[in-house]
Amino acid sequence: MKSIFKMSLLATIFSLAMGCQQEETEKVKTASVGASVIEEGVIFTTENDKMAYAIGTSLAQYLKVHLEKQEDIGLILNSDQVLEGVQDAFRGHSKLSSEETQAILQSLEQRIAQMVQTQSEEGSTGVVKAGHDFRSAFAKVQGVITTSSGLMYQVESLGEGERPTAEDTVIVHYKGTLTDGTQFDSSYDRNQAATFPLNQVIPGWVEGIQLMPVGSKFKFIIPPELAYGKNDTPAIPANSTLIFNVELLEIKSKPVKK
Repeated sequence: MKSIFKMSLLATIFSLAMGCQQEETEKVKTASVGASVIEEGVIFTTENDKMAYAIGTSLAQYLKVHLEKQEDIGLILNSDQVLEGVQDAFRGHSKLSSEETQAILQSLEQRIAQMVQTQSEEGSTGVVKAGHDFRSAFAKVQGVITTSSGLMYQVESLGEGERPTAEDTVIVHYKGTLTDGTQFDSSYDRNQAATFPLNQVIPGWVEGIQLMPVGSKFKFIIPPELAYGKNDTPAIPANSTLIFNVELLEIKSKPVKK
């Protein structure tokens, strides 16, 4: 259901952050033990030795995930130098001063942010074209209506109830997909209708739901400027055109008259 709500600035930052420690930690927690070769018959002298080894293993897994994540955006760092840096720090003989280390890490953070932005922009170009092509084709389908804002909709069945206002709370069933057919959300799959104040969702929904009498089923094609625009989410790429099949079940406190 969160896919229809407005994205906060904080959510945007978290979705783009490459150095988020929580995310790295979760990846380490879920790393498959089978991916590493485990030596059989190893006996630790003391329990403290075993604990110390476990700390080292956990640290190495964290660093490995971090390096692999950077490789995903095209930044290849020498793992041998990483290990050498760790060893030198433990020995108290670093080749870099604290000031140099801090400056380099800040530079690295800026470089990663720039690479992520570039990668996102390059990927967004294809998404924009796919959305434009899809909307152009859909506009030619019989019965499709395009509003002045660019919202497109098709009436699949028309109910006889009241139409909600932006201040109303509505109860709906819906399914959301990308233009390639990938489903990113569905209240049907959860077997639970969604309830929300209409003025707290994306602009395409605010406009579209107000066109629906209770009991109706509409198909909406929402351009990025009425959805999430340049914001990126794990399930929805930036500048995506979104497709929603929506069934308006009820305006809260205004049930369908039987």
